Amino acid sequence: MRKTYPLRPEGKNPDRVLEAVKHEIRKYLKRERRRELPQGAHFWDFDCRFGPSQDQAQVVHVAALIGELDTLAKTGAEQAYVEILARAAVRQPRPEGSPAHSEDEGHPAQSNDALHADQLAQPAPDADPAA
Repeated sequence: MRKTYPLRPEGKNPDRVLEAVKHEIRKYLKRERRRELPQGAHFWDFDCRFGPSQDQAQVVHVAALIGELDTLAKTGAEQAYVEILARAAVRQPRPEGSPAHSEDEGHPAQSNDALHADQLAQPAPDADPAA
């Protein structure tokens, strides 16, 4: 999909237009992920480019696409160029001996507070235990 979306059309609320663009992008991604995978492929990967125009478009990760659209809309841009190309991809195995994830890295959905809850439960060293 290669498309230039107007973000500020005359007579329409820009917030509603932005939500409609986001919906169309999500709908396209969902439709492409439903397609049958070719033999030997594990998932659909997306090559994305985004910017105020086709000439100024930069490569972005598919997960950052909606956030980039929000950022561009907040700057007052008149239009947004979105290019999403689906390609079949194969998962790469992890090298032997590498952990599934690092101890320092938390799950992306966890906040730093949840990661360090054990530190919060311990009293501060300068706290008076008699109090």
